Amino acid sequence: MNPLLEVNQLTGGYSIGRPVLHDISFTLEPGEMVGLIGLNGAGKSTTMKHILGLLEPQAGQVRIGGKTLVQEPEQYRASMAYVPESPILYDALTVREHLIWSASAYSIEESVFKERLEHLAKLFHMTPHLDKAAQHLSKGMRQKTMLMSAFAVRPPLYVIDEPFLGLDPLGIRSLLTFMKRMKGEGASLLVSSHILSTIEDYCDRFVLLHQGRVLASGTADELREQLAARGGSAAKSERLEDVFYAWVGANDEEDGGDLLWRD
Repeated sequence: MNPLLEVNQLTGGYSIGRPVLHDISFTLEPGEMVGLIGLNGAGKSTTMKHILGLLEPQAGQVRIGGKTLVQEPEQYRASMAYVPESPILYDALTVREHLIWSASAYSIEESVFKERLEHLAKLFHMTPHLDKAAQHLSKGMRQKTMLMSAFAVRPPLYVIDEPFLGLDPLGIRSLLTFMKRMKGEGASLLVSSHILSTIEDYCDRFVLLHQGRVLASGTADELREQLAARGGSAAKSERLEDVFYAWVGANDEEDGGDLLWRD
């Protein structure tokens, strides 16, 4: 089976000659959830923007379903849904209208959409709020609206940036439940999050970015093994968060000792 998402030797950023990302490569298989992890400024959001086509690679390429954005722009964009870190909504539109708008952009049949809307509203406890304008929603409800809009269209790939910000514990549980269901149905999910304890048991693999480079990648056990091979220490019983700190700390010691605290 070919990867759904291929990021091949990607170098890029916001300014020509000053790349944020350096030779990044990883893949995402159908039915797989991959956690994109790293410190603030590591390049996670920049990587996602390249995948979305909002930034043009300075070198390397991104493929979805074997095609680049240049080769098949409509197919490329229709193959994914994006949930940004901060909700982006139209204040005058209701929750229901946002979902209708998303479904129409992806040409979802009305009967299918209505069934999905009912299920998602119930799952995220948003049924009483479907006809509220976005300007009257709490931060958590705005985030749920973004998530529901993405999940209503059922693309092959979900790109989700810090999805748990603003969600209450019940909302986080609902989100994890639905992401697990989408993965089981064959969808691929690239999820960026600082809450490593939450995603550890749900992601199949992790890509650890540091200073715009892939520092390590693999399952949690493989990250531990790779760390040990470099002379680091991480017991098998240690959580992903501890392994992450050990990786970043070991790398910063090699690079001068205090890079962890630099802007």
